[in-house]
Amino acid sequence: MKKYSLSMLKIFKTFVLFIFVSFISLKASAIETIEISGGGTKQINIAVVPYKEIVGDKVANNRMHQIIAADLYRSGFFRPLEVDGLINKPSTLSEINYLEMTAIAAQVMTLGQVEINNNRIKVNWFLVDINKKTILTTMEFSGPVAQYRAIAHKISDTIYEKLTGIPGVFSTKISYISKIKGRYSLNVADADGFNAQSVVGSPQPIISARWSPDGKKIAYVSFEKKKPIIYIQSLVTGQRMIVANFKGNNSSPSWSPDGRRLAIVLTYNANSQIYLIDPDGSNLKPLIQSAHIDTEPIWSTDGKFIYFTSDRGGRPQIYKVSSSGGEPQRVSFEGSQNLNPNVSPDGKILTYVMQDEGRFRIVLHDLQTGQITKITDGPFDEAPKFSPNGHVILYTHKINGSGELSTVSIDGVVRQSFNITADDIREPAWGPLVN
Repeated sequence: MKKYSLSMLKIFKTFVLFIFVSFISLKASAIETIEISGGGTKQINIAVVPYKEIVGDKVANNRMHQIIAADLYRSGFFRPLEVDGLINKPSTLSEINYLEMTAIAAQVMTLGQVEINNNRIKVNWFLVDINKKTILTTMEFSGPVAQYRAIAHKISDTIYEKLTGIPGVFSTKISYISKIKGRYSLNVADADGFNAQSVVGSPQPIISARWSPDGKKIAYVSFEKKKPIIYIQSLVTGQRMIVANFKGNNSSPSWSPDGRRLAIVLTYNANSQIYLIDPDGSNLKPLIQSAHIDTEPIWSTDGKFIYFTSDRGGRPQIYKVSSSGGEPQRVSFEGSQNLNPNVSPDGKILTYVMQDEGRFRIVLHDLQTGQITKITDGPFDEAPKFSPNGHVILYTHKINGSGELSTVSIDGVVRQSFNITADDIREPAWGPLVN
C-alpha cells in the first residue's frame, strides 16, 4: 500500500490526506502553448456617465455608474472610459454632446437618472450608439432601495447582452470559504464580492463547495465531526442533510448537469476513488475502480463524461471517463502536473491549474484543438471556476501563504482581486444563471 504525506494538501487540493511519494517519468507529445503578454479581445469603448441621482428633492452623489463600470471592466470585453473630466455629463438624451463623446473615443455610452423616495428606487437609463446617434436600449428598473446594487448589476447584464449577444453574469452569485481567527465560513456573495453572507460556519475546515444547477443548494465537505463528510445545504430553507458519511474520507462533490446525481470521492476501499450517488444519499455506485488516486471529478456540460485528476500516470494529470464507466483517457500532457479541472458552460474548454516551471498557473485547454493558453502568472494559483457565460474565471491565489479571491478574463488581460478581509480564502465557486 502506498505511503502518503500531508504536505501534498498544498498542491493536490482534495483533502483526502494523501501524497505521491514516487513519480514515474512520462513522455508526451508537445501541445501548442500560448503566453498571454498583452492585447487580447478587442474591447468596446464605453462611456459610463454618472447617473443623476435625486434623493427626495435633492441631488445626491451616486455610485450607480461606478458599479456598472466596474462590472463591465471586470468582464474583459469593455473599456470604461475616463469621464470625470467631461465638461458635459448628460443625464438625458437631449443633453448628449456627441462631439465630446467622439473626442474621448467612445463607441457607446450609458446615462440615466436615479430617483429615491420613501425607501424606493427608480432608474431610467439609456444605452446609446455614439457613431449612429441612436438609442440601443432604454429601460426603467424599480424596487426597494436595498436593491440599489442589484439594479446596477441588472443594467450591466443588459448592456453586456445587448453588445455581445451573450448573457451577462453580474447578477449571479459566487461562493468561497474564508478563515478568520481559526473559524471557517462558507460564504455566498454577489458576483463582485459585495453583500457576502455566511451560510455555514465551523471551527473545523470546510472545503469543496459546489452549486446545484438550479442555484438553490450547495454541496460541500465539512470536518466538523473530525472527518470529511459531504453535506447539502439548502439556500432556500436553510436546512442541510448528510449525503455521504461512509468509512474513510468523503470529499469532492460534483453535481451532474441535471442535478440528479453527484460524483463524489471516497476512500471506502483504501485509495481515493470516484463514486456516483443520488443527492438524498442513496444509490451509491463506483464509477471506476483502480489502484490509483482518482479525485476532483467534474461533469461535462452534456453529462456524458466526467473529468478528474489522477496519479495513474505518475503525477497528477487530468483524465476523462464516460459517466457510465469504462476506461479513462488522459487529457492533459503539458506541464509537470495538472489539477483542479473545471469545464466551460459550452463544454469546449477546460480550465485547470498547471505546474509550469515551478509556478502554479491557471490555463485554458481547448478540447477541440488541444491548444493551451496560460492566463495567470502564478506562482500559487488555485481552484479556477468558469463564470456561467464562460467569459471570466474565478480563482484564488496565495500571497504570503494566504489565499485571496480574484477573477481573470478568458483572454488573460483583465485581472482583479476582491477586497475581502479574511486570514485565508479558498475553494471559490460560481453559481448558475437563474431567472
